[in-house]
Amino acid sequence: MENQRKDVINVGSRKSELALIQTNFVIDNLKKVHPDKEFNIVTMTTLGDRILNVSLPKIGEKALFTKDLEDALRNNTVDFVVHSLKDLPTTLPDGLAIGAIFEREDPRDALVLREEFKEHTLSTLPKGSVIGTSSLRRTAQLRSSYPQLSVVDVRGNLNTRLRKLDAEDSEYSALLLASAGLQRMGWAHRISKVLPCSEMLYAVGQGALAVECRADNHDVLAMLAPFNHADTYCRVLAERSFLKTLGGGCSAPVGVSTRLKPHDGQYKLTITGAVWSLDGTTKISHTLEQTFDQIKKSSKHQLSPTNENENKKFKSENSTESDAVNPIEALNRRITNGEANLNCVDLRTQEQIEALKKEIQLFCGLTENANISLEVIEKCENIGKDLANILMSEGATEVMKVSQDTIRNSSQKVS
Repeated sequence: MENQRKDVINVGSRKSELALIQTNFVIDNLKKVHPDKEFNIVTMTTLGDRILNVSLPKIGEKALFTKDLEDALRNNTVDFVVHSLKDLPTTLPDGLAIGAIFEREDPRDALVLREEFKEHTLSTLPKGSVIGTSSLRRTAQLRSSYPQLSVVDVRGNLNTRLRKLDAEDSEYSALLLASAGLQRMGWAHRISKVLPCSEMLYAVGQGALAVECRADNHDVLAMLAPFNHADTYCRVLAERSFLKTLGGGCSAPVGVSTRLKPHDGQYKLTITGAVWSLDGTTKISHTLEQTFDQIKKSSKHQLSPTNENENKKFKSENSTESDAVNPIEALNRRITNGEANLNCVDLRTQEQIEALKKEIQLFCGLTENANISLEVIEKCENIGKDLANILMSEGATEVMKVSQDTIRNSSQKVS
């Protein structure tokens, strides 16, 4: 159902403590720019939350933690939902879009050791020590680099996993978890070591928060657009394009690492991607680089207005909520610059606005970032595709197929 009052925004979230922390983080940032809005959180459980006795790949669903939330979006129960981007498939359901990617936290994985092993690292843990993880990506890399360790599936939210680790009769010597989640929960002190990318490539989109909404909800898209963080957007678009081209997901061990840094007066995006066999004995990896003259179109508009001074500047530079930061306006500028073609002249007419709406492009589910040139966006998407194609030419497709067939056969035995 549609809200009777436009100043009431219904926000979908999973029920876990981490999910609610992340959702409230997004809402708190939006409130600073839109203090007149009322945000109402609607919580729900997802398939991934409900089935805890089966490993994630064996469940056989591509949208374990997102489908129920997306169903609520599509039936207008909520106006937007907050996700950990790593949980979102690279292809979204028709009619949905990612309206904003917030600035990324540390995307790397963290090693969390039991108290009696606090002085150890993965390489010094006793032979046969049990490492808990629900990720095929982490499992394959552990088996590849540390065959002397035992890897055992562990399910549940962060609270549950840490309780399992800390229990007196625990079988686990350590857990591998996302550093960003521990940081957001206020549990940074539990991190024994943040694993460098040379030791553990991370999941596509890990550490970033995504806000998903209906692709035709232009009021919400306009509200979210200022928070679409440019550097994060470039990195995660390259990562999602890589995974989408590979056709991976939770059904095969795939990892990435990206960096975006100033370099000789330009910006250089570096992406490393890899595919492993389930036992970690086969690894196919490659690294590509892409340079840009600049990332942002200009410094006029604030990307993440998260404090009072920035809010004042943001408000003073933008006469209306939708002006210049609206994806529609981004397309307006493209037409003005001759980058898009419409058969009408007066850009202020309702007919043209409707035509512009129909032209909104999605890039692996992400809306066009109004602060980044279309050329940069396309280059970020293309470098991911190029990297995937290189890996596939070196046999990645065959390696992934073996993994997927193995998982499919094991899930049929379970059922």
